[in-house]
Amino acid sequence: MRRGIAATALVASLALAATACGGSDSGDSADGPVTITWWDTSNATNEAPTYKALVKEFEAANKDVKVNYVNVPFDQAQNKFDTAAGSKGAPDVLRSEVGWTPAFAKKGFFLPLDGTEALADQDKFQPSLIEQAKYEGKTYGVPLVTDTLAFVYNKELFAKAGVEAPKTWDDLKKAAATIKAKTGADGYWGSTAGYYAQPFLYGEGTDTVDAGAKKITVNSAAAKKAYGTWLSLFDGKGLHKADTTADAYAHIQDAFVSGKLASIIQGPWEITNFYKGSAFKDKENLGIATVPAGSTGKAGAPTGGHNLSVYAGSDQAHQKAALKFVNFMTSAKSQESVALKNSTLPTRDDAYTDKVKADPGIAGYQGVLSAAQPRPALPEYSSLWTPLDDELPKIAGGKESLDEGLKNAETAITKLVPDFGK
Repeated sequence: MRRGIAATALVASLALAATACGGSDSGDSADGPVTITWWDTSNATNEAPTYKALVKEFEAANKDVKVNYVNVPFDQAQNKFDTAAGSKGAPDVLRSEVGWTPAFAKKGFFLPLDGTEALADQDKFQPSLIEQAKYEGKTYGVPLVTDTLAFVYNKELFAKAGVEAPKTWDDLKKAAATIKAKTGADGYWGSTAGYYAQPFLYGEGTDTVDAGAKKITVNSAAAKKAYGTWLSLFDGKGLHKADTTADAYAHIQDAFVSGKLASIIQGPWEITNFYKGSAFKDKENLGIATVPAGSTGKAGAPTGGHNLSVYAGSDQAHQKAALKFVNFMTSAKSQESVALKNSTLPTRDDAYTDKVKADPGIAGYQGVLSAAQPRPALPEYSSLWTPLDDELPKIAGGKESLDEGLKNAETAITKLVPDFGK
């Protein structure tokens, strides 16, 4: 899952108009290389240059394939691909957020990859990530990068206050008050986005829905308790009040990297930006721990990340070239290169080399991955956070009560999964 992705929409739109052609419409000559199009949804500034360099490596080693690289803003890519695939004009390869993979597979837009060159090294990948790329028993994506949320903190501020990384949310409240009293910095600043509230649900043993039972649980007693805890962390000594503005993500991030804030909940996609801040010029000052546990004693956060998926509408020649490309991009060597340059988490164990693990950010997030919870194979699952993105800021901002907000979210989710009960 990514947040705060910035890109120039106009330039991307022009590029897409010119290049969103998968299959046999890619302008290949009869005796020349096959040209495939790849839509990369990574951060255009921090991450894309690494992927562009890998594309050149692939082309140098595979003279029969050319790659038309297009960087697509993450927050636009899902809708753009949906539109393009529906009109048979999608790219041959998509960097698909894990939540999109089952949704596009259900529509028939992705090619099953089981037994293909793309998944030749399947046993090298973390099993839970392969499982998350499946829909109805078939695999529709090869894991490229993975992520999860962690409790991220400023070790220096915590040491000055004499506190440790909290094990529970109550511990966090106490630590925040102590940090404020002894250092003057705010102890913790929470997000009002639905994705960032997910660990609170897991801490109470629940979720927005129970996919297996086909039941909506966002307004259940356990969920109300979870969101009640989430809400309580916006009010108290050392706890920053809720920011419900459009720039909330940037405000929280800036306060943390500048040393004005001691802790946040964040994902590994911000590692490179952490290191750019004055508080983390010494990378060892970045503390990373599992998110605090709820009243059930459970602690965990959603597993996110991105897969590489192949468009089912491309012709056989383009699919064959795309499968070769996916295998290259997800290899241990490629993943090591990406991790070293982008500070993102590999999806296969053999890519966690000594060089990769020398980055304290990567090593820290690798340590919390075991507590991450895979998403259910529900095509609509990632869309379930949208109603919460609408309601949680209203709740945190005092514009509606917790009960009202969750009831509204439940009503909206009912429309997204109409065959689910309550």
